[in-house]
Amino acid sequence: MPNITSLSGPLERIDGKFFLHIPLNVGGDKLIECSKGISVVKDGLLIIEIKKWLVEKLNISEGSMITVSNIDGKFNLHPQDPKNT
Repeated sequence: MPNITSLSGPLERIDGKFFLHIPLNVGGDKLIECSKGISVVKDGLLIIEIKKWLVEKLNISEGSMITVSNIDGKFNLHPQDPKNT
């Protein structure tokens, strides 16, 4: 059975851009491989920028709780509770 990592955290907005900051020591290190090209590792964090078009498509905003995982070896992102519009 593959080793699956699933973590949740808030979407942050910094200088008008949206980010997830995932500590490496709580499982973020298990997401590095599947998030190559969309993430950077800095100061013990896996930092992933979520593009504005995706934020809008998922109907999320700053503070929204997001779950990320490495199911099927791919980076998966799901809002826990999209905004009602």
